[in-house]
Amino acid sequence: MPPWNGTKAKVQLRLSVQRLRTLQEKKEAQAKMARRDVAMLLERGKIETARIKVENIINEDVYLELLELLELYCELLIARFGLLDQNSREPDAAVSEGVNAVIHAAPRTELKELHILRDLLMHKYGREYSAAIMENRDGVVSERVTKKLVVETPPAVLVNAYLSEIAKGYGVKWSPPEDDVEEQVPSTDDVDDTPDGGVKEPTSPLDAEHLPPGVGVSDSVAREGRKTPRLPELPPTEDEIEGTKEASAAAEDKKAVSEKGKVQSKPAEPEDDFTMLAKRFEALKKR
Repeated sequence: MPPWNGTKAKVQLRLSVQRLRTLQEKKEAQAKMARRDVAMLLERGKIETARIKVENIINEDVYLELLELLELYCELLIARFGLLDQNSREPDAAVSEGVNAVIHAAPRTELKELHILRDLLMHKYGREYSAAIMENRDGVVSERVTKKLVVETPPAVLVNAYLSEIAKGYGVKWSPPEDDVEEQVPSTDDVDDTPDGGVKEPTSPLDAEHLPPGVGVSDSVAREGRKTPRLPELPPTEDEIEGTKEASAAAEDKKAVSEKGKVQSKPAEPEDDFTMLAKRFEALKKR
């Protein structure tokens, strides 16, 4: 592991950027040729072989995205090289993401320049820090980088999407099988067509002429075309009869009290002139 040398590190950063760009152009050209081969396989009807090649194309696209990220981080370290060249045991927060990405992801690339840069950074920040970055303790490495390093089989949906785009781009008539694109859609038999949606209410198969005696269909329900039977009218119970009698008696008592109050509050009729003169005459005699 070579010791830290600021000048050498800056040179390696610039070389890494150039090599990353060159490798990306090479990968893009290879991907274009691979897509053409897939289109020819689709045209010949060799679908399974085309699927295998498309899976490889997808993995190469992910690797290409990783190279683009590493190029971006190298350019960031060049722009902030003053912070990177500081004499400290841990990188500055402004460059830590780029340093962590290079240390963690450089072994997954085929660039010698990037490997040398990684060794310089590991020597600068020490074995313990480098081990934590390589193991990605506490998620210190950016998730954008770690996602590109996951090795997994592409899902069938993504493979079909690639195949469709390739077929469309090269004018090949091909569509994914129905089994791959068919989605489980809930049954619409029980779904209401009204704007409010919901589930339809079960309708009764009974017609008005077939209903039992005493059972009819309400007018509003009949207008809507539903067959919901209307319950027959039931006779009032004894409690309801007693309650009705008590309510009637209370209403009569209230009416009587109201009329009595009106009689008591009726003003007295004015006396005539003869009565008034007689009262005055009696008062004069007492004097």
